[in-house]
Formats: sequence, structure tokens, C-alpha cells
Amino acid sequence: MLTIGDFARHGRVSVRMLRHYDAIGLLRPARVDPASGYRFYEAAQLTTLNRVIALKDLGFSLQQVRTILDERVNTDELYGMLRLRRAELEARIDADAARLTRVEARLRMIESEGHMPTADIVVKRVPPVRVAELTGIASSYEPDDISPVIQPLYPELDRRLAEAGVAVTGPGIAYYEDSPDGTIIVHACLPVAAQPREEYGFAVVDLPAIEAAATIVHHGSMDGVVTTEQILARWLDANGHRATGYARELYLDCPDGVPDKWVTELQTPIETN
Repeated sequence: MLTIGDFARHGRVSVRMLRHYDAIGLLRPARVDPASGYRFYEAAQLTTLNRVIALKDLGFSLQQVRTILDERVNTDELYGMLRLRRAELEARIDADAARLTRVEARLRMIESEGHMPTADIVVKRVPPVRVAELTGIASSYEPDDISPVIQPLYPELDRRLAEAGVAVTGPGIAYYEDSPDGTIIVHACLPVAAQPREEYGFAVVDLPAIEAAATIVHHGSMDGVVTTEQILARWLDANGHRATGYARELYLDCPDGVPDKWVTELQTPIETN
């Protein structure tokens, strides 16, 4: 048998932690000397300790860990739980990274107050286009609310188009509308040459021309698009123009898995003086 100190060293945990696990009934020693009160563990108990530490490090509370151990979850079930929790943690890390990108963009805007570039803004007519689209609802226009809604729509739309045998004829487009209940209707679109059909698992609609659009090209992830949008807003204000709706987004180049290299044109409809 192993002393509590040896067991702690082999398990890479503290003696204090083992005493706490004993006190709450999570991992009892195999034997306690009645005279000295010394705790002794069997090497086989390292298996239980490994489960406790893995579950705790993945965010389960000690009460949840005890329930899992009491239910004698088998190895396959445990691996399934760990994979699920790992996926949740990875998604949280991705969300935190995106949030940091947005914070950095805001900080760059603060630092560049008064000298934001505006030379690349062009007013032009955006022609009409026929698109296949799927829609979703976001609770607000904030990137935190838009991104998780729009991102899964494009692969799903791709899948449905392939299933229907409809070819994509151009780069992706997104546009947004206010809903009467205060939410945002998110439209994920891909240009097509198909006629509308009831049996399609997507809508085929004609986006009207934008007769006057103030356009600017955004380079990089859409998590940092606020900087570009505010450059455009300052230009509109300085030139006496007013936006009449949300910017349409034309995804000129979006290599998979490399959002820092994305190229997106923002097309804001405006009233000109």
C-alpha cells in the first residue's frame, strides 16, 4: 500500500487535496491506521483519482464528479462525456478568442481617433442578383449574436444546394433586416441561376439593386469588422450622406479556416444629397 504522500506524488496532486476528497467522500483511502490516523491507498485507486482530476479539470463540480463515480460510468461513457466537455471548452476558447479580436479592434479605433483612413470608400450601384438563401434569427446586431447564427447557415445551404443539384454562381452574400419583435433576421445567401421551386429546402429570391451604395473592403475576420464599419460611418457623416439600412456583405474571398485572410465588401445603401 502507498502512504498518502506517495499516493499524492504518483497522482501529481497535493496531500491536502487528497484529505479534502476523503472528507467529502469522493476518494476514501483503502485503509486508515486506527492508532495513528495515517491514510494508506492502493495503487489501483490511481484510476479513480485520474477520473476525478480529468472530470474536475473539464469543469465538472465535485458533486457532479461524485455522482458520475457513484453511477459507475464505464470507460466508453466517460470518454464520451470528456469528448463532449472538451468540445464545449474548445467552443468557449474560440468564442473568447473572437471576443478578444473585437476588443482589440475597439482599442485600435480608440487609438486612431481623428485620423481614420477613408480613401478606399466608393459610392456605386450594386446590381440585382438572384440568390438561394437560408435565414436565422439573432437577438441583436452585435457580432456575439450574429456569428453563431450565420456561420452554420452557409455549410447547410451548400449541402442543400448540392442535394438539389443547383450550382453556385458567385461569392456568398449576407444581409440583415429588423424584425418587428426587435430581433435581427439574418439572411445567408449564395448566388444561383435557378428558378424558385417549392420542393427546394431553401428559398430562391431576387435581391434588388442598391442604386447608391457606399462600399468599403474589409480585410480579415468579421469579428473585427466594427473598425471598418465605423470608418465608413465617419465618411458618411463627413460627406453628408445617410445610411438607409444595414450593410450588405459580399464575401469576396473566404478561405476555409483562415478568417484573418478573408476579404469582404460592405455595401451600405445610402441617401445622397
